[in-house]
Amino acid sequence: MYIIRRATPEEVKKLRYIANYQFREEVAHYLIPEDIYVKISRNTGRVREVLSDEGIRIASIRASTYTFNLSLYGASILHKVTKKLRVVIASEVAEDVVKGSSVFSRHVMSVDEDLRAGDEVLVVDECDNLLCVGRLVLSPYEVMFFTRGVAVKLRECRGGS
Repeated sequence: MYIIRRATPEEVKKLRYIANYQFREEVAHYLIPEDIYVKISRNTGRVREVLSDEGIRIASIRASTYTFNLSLYGASILHKVTKKLRVVIASEVAEDVVKGSSVFSRHVMSVDEDLRAGDEVLVVDECDNLLCVGRLVLSPYEVMFFTRGVAVKLRECRGGS
């Protein structure tokens, strides 16, 4: 069971610290505005989800690492404010990727070199249209080197999935 309420200023500050650490850029004010709501666990009292003022989920908080798992809505915010965190895939396979659960290394055209395995990434096509959000499985070097295997595990895609 959860409690949904407006975030306190201390919670907003803490969530912004997490965002700036995780995404290694000053994006926290865009991702975590002052007027957010939080979903609190009744058992632990910890924040589990960050919601916009309209009630749309921006991100969930992973209990094991206390980092963000972005929703597609949260990813669209980051997509607008930063040119980083991207995995670019070939436009020919974009529709197939949106229907699937993974991005394979052979479909990746480029990847942000500052990323690390396990980071949250924005999957975009060659025209920089946001397709999906997911977690990078390999390092950027490995993604570009290998021609086989999963590069990104997708969590949420536009148009379904």
